[in-house]
Amino acid sequence: MRRADDEEEPLKVIRRYVTPDRRYLKLGGSLLGMSGRDRTKFLRKLGQAAGEITPRELNTLLDRGWRERKTAAWLIAVAGRSEFRDRLGELLLASEGPYAGTAYCAALATFGTRADADLLVAYLDCYLRRPDLYYDQASALGALLLLDAKLGADRAAQFLAPDGLWQQWIDGPPSKDGLVPDSYLEFIGKLCTFAAEAAKHCPAKLA
Repeated sequence: MRRADDEEEPLKVIRRYVTPDRRYLKLGGSLLGMSGRDRTKFLRKLGQAAGEITPRELNTLLDRGWRERKTAAWLIAVAGRSEFRDRLGELLLASEGPYAGTAYCAALATFGTRADADLLVAYLDCYLRRPDLYYDQASALGALLLLDAKLGADRAAQFLAPDGLWQQWIDGPPSKDGLVPDSYLEFIGKLCTFAAEAAKHCPAKLA
C-alpha cells in the first residue's frame, strides 16, 4: 500500500505540471514557432505554473525521466530559482538521458552568473573531448557565449581557438555539419527571452 501511495504523489505532480497540453513537447525549439493567442496562453500558463510549483515538487520531477526533467528545468528558469543551479549542472554533466540538456543550458543562461558559466565550461571541457557523443555541446556553447556577452567575459574562447576542442569535436565522427556557434547563441538567447516573458506571469516574480 505504501508503494502505491509513494508513486501516486509523483504522478499527481506530473499530471499537473508536465503533461497538460503536452507541455513537455512544446518546451524548446517549438516555442519559437508560437505566435498570437497560442503564445500568450502558453506563456501565461507556464509562468503561473512556475510560481506555483514547490521546491519539493521540482525535485520530484528532477528525479524522474527526460520529460519531467525538461519541464522542471523550464519552470526553474522562468521562476529564477537559482538554488537549483548545482542540481541542473550535475544533471547536465551526467547526461543520463536525451532531450533535457538544452533546457538545463537555457536555465543556467537565464541565471546569468559566473557560477553558471563555470558549469557550462565543465560540461564543454568534458564532452567536447568526445566527438563520438553528439549530446548538448552546441547548446552549452551557445549558452556560454550568451553568458560571455552578459558578463563581459571570454570563457568560450578557449574552446573556439583554431584546432581547439570545438573544432576537434566537429571534425570527429559522426558528421556534425551545420553546427555554427553563433546560431546556437541566437537560439539560446531566444529561449531565454521566452522564459523572461513567461516570468511576467509568475506569481513568485510579481510578489
